[in-house]
Amino acid sequence: MIQLTRVGPDRFIAALDTVLAIYAAAMRPPPDQLPGRMAIMRNHATYPDFSCVLAEAPHIVGFAYGFHGTPGQWWHDVVRRALGERAGQQISEAWFGDALEIAEVHVHPDHQGGGVGRRMIHMLCEGRPERTAVLSTHDAPTAARHLYRDIGFADLMTRFVFPGGYEDYAIAGTALPLHPPVG
Repeated sequence: MIQLTRVGPDRFIAALDTVLAIYAAAMRPPPDQLPGRMAIMRNHATYPDFSCVLAEAPHIVGFAYGFHGTPGQWWHDVVRRALGERAGQQISEAWFGDALEIAEVHVHPDHQGGGVGRRMIHMLCEGRPERTAVLSTHDAPTAARHLYRDIGFADLMTRFVFPGGYEDYAIAGTALPLHPPVG
């Protein structure tokens, strides 16, 4: 049985080696990118209202985290500006003016497909004061993209390439609170 636990920055930082190993197993990035990803995750833990959900069985098999998006955060500024350029400042403000930014959602491949990711997203969003939740995901027909749509996330932008990147991403958002999970 996989248990979910909401944790704050201190417990997240203490579990960072394990979290990074799950990220690597799930995403399979080039190994030389992992130190930078660890630094990004450590920095995210300092952001306002950071919250993390760990999936444990009894060791950690998944994690999801997010925080309140504010100006001065790289992802927030880049995506908010791009949405403003594509859809107008009013729409950008509606989505990013008071948003929970879901930065990472990963489940170890040995535990995928059983609803762990869905449960983590619901727990992460539960009780949040923000008006919306936003995230980015590969702009492809992946299991993650299907999951986000199923939960209620709609595409705000597609075929978005981050500065310095080359892959297409979809930026998605949903109103909070989330609809209760089915089943």
